[in-house]
Amino acid sequence: MYTLLALFLFCVAVSLNSAAEFSFASYYGDHMVLQKAPERAVLWGYGANGSKVIVSLEGEQGSRAEQAVYVQNGVWRATLDPVKAGGPYNVTAVQQGAGKAQVTLTDVLFGDVWLCGGQSNMAYTLSQVINESAEAALASKYPQVRIFMAALETSREPLMDLPRVEVPWSVPTAELLAGPAFTHFSAVCWLFGRYLYKTLGYPVGLVSSCWGGTPVEAWSSTRALQKCGLEKQEKLDISFMKLPGTLPVPPESLSRLMNAWKNSVLWNAMIHPLLSMTIKGAIWYQGESNTGYHLYKYSCSFPTMIDDWREAFHTGSGGQTALDFPFGFVQISTSVKSSKSYAFPILRWQQSARYGYAPNPRMKNTFMAVALDLPDERSPWGSIHPRDKQDVAYRLTLGARAVAYGEKGVAFQGPFPAKVLLDGDSLNVTYTQAVSVTNSSSVFEVCCTQEKKPCNSSSTWLPAPTVQWGRSYVQLSVSGCKGRGVGPALRVEGLALRLQSLPGLQRRPGAAGPALHREPLDASGRAGRLVRRVLRMFINETK
Repeated sequence: MYTLLALFLFCVAVSLNSAAEFSFASYYGDHMVLQKAPERAVLWGYGANGSKVIVSLEGEQGSRAEQAVYVQNGVWRATLDPVKAGGPYNVTAVQQGAGKAQVTLTDVLFGDVWLCGGQSNMAYTLSQVINESAEAALASKYPQVRIFMAALETSREPLMDLPRVEVPWSVPTAELLAGPAFTHFSAVCWLFGRYLYKTLGYPVGLVSSCWGGTPVEAWSSTRALQKCGLEKQEKLDISFMKLPGTLPVPPESLSRLMNAWKNSVLWNAMIHPLLSMTIKGAIWYQGESNTGYHLYKYSCSFPTMIDDWREAFHTGSGGQTALDFPFGFVQISTSVKSSKSYAFPILRWQQSARYGYAPNPRMKNTFMAVALDLPDERSPWGSIHPRDKQDVAYRLTLGARAVAYGEKGVAFQGPFPAKVLLDGDSLNVTYTQAVSVTNSSSVFEVCCTQEKKPCNSSSTWLPAPTVQWGRSYVQLSVSGCKGRGVGPALRVEGLALRLQSLPGLQRRPGAAGPALHREPLDASGRAGRLVRRVLRMFINETK
């Protein structure tokens, strides 16, 4: 049914372009990156009905075999043979017959194409990050990392081509990357591609399609929303868009933003047109807008969106994009220090389909970058927008190297508690990896109760000072619970952990531990340059 629907929409949409000039679709151009072998890149464009189109590839190694296709309903489409990473190539399409015409794309590379989506923290530009001048100056050193950006558009119906392009395929420059705040190319997307290129050593193509302040429902198809009971459009209110730690939305932008909140409008205009593109994978930085909108549905809506994108890209590319292509996402940071709201901690839990880590049984072939330890209450863009995007992108890269590329020995997940044992007045926490602990009398808290049931925010919580620690364990004192009993929960606020096995650890914290909890908790966001996290887990009460 999905295939029939896609073909029907394709025919309806492109019939409007049947008389268009011979051309490639909007997101093909000079300097682009096409997906390398073993996948096959898909090319398509517009032409005169019934015309024969010859597609050829020419590069340093000579010409590749030509392909002949025909224009149907105003559109031609060709799937190239697999091409190894490298280039540059010229890609030429020639329309034969009465409407003879030729279009050539120059300086085309073959490599891995990654799609970058989400809301404002993905839309956040390089001009807004820490050390922005130094970061922008590095652009010219990475000419094989190419960038493309879709323009902000909405549509009530799925479109086959992008209505507009904000940044056509380009070789990166400081001017392109350090554009105006929230309106130019994504900093996280660029940094992810740059770090990935240093590992891969071959071209990387980055496609940015994101819109600040938008919920996951706008990026989801009607099919996906139906699976989570969200197909009925809720009446939108400006209160949904007033999040703590955000800057006020200018009145002239408010009506446009509210329109972008409607179900599926961004999927229709900014994702659906890209489905014919063969991609390696996607990264996603979104969730803040859902802390006040369908919060408890996010554990369904987000994983379902991933499933739907995978199926749609696989079908749209004629099976060239993997049906389970790797999907990375950022577990959002906190926005207000010492907040009493549980919205952000709950959203973080929902992001992983309530598992607390990725990949997991519900979200296979995914990877998660933790950002909880990177709050920025002094950010000039509002505390919901931390300026440290370098660490976020680096952690996404670690996940991609491990999950998407199968690199062994990459620690892309932070330390997990493997065992918690209560022994008299001591509580011993053992972790799965080596940790470095900052001595504190208030970082850990324990729930003190006589009842054998999970603790919650209204339970009695007392500090559990650190007594001693080793390479992978921490011993805590719980003597404050004498006469009260130690309940079955431990809360860790801002635990300072550092992976010892990663090179350059003093400069970059590496993979942070995820924010895990069984009940909502206050994510105060107390953090420095070490990896910190909020954790709640059940205690195994055995000696």
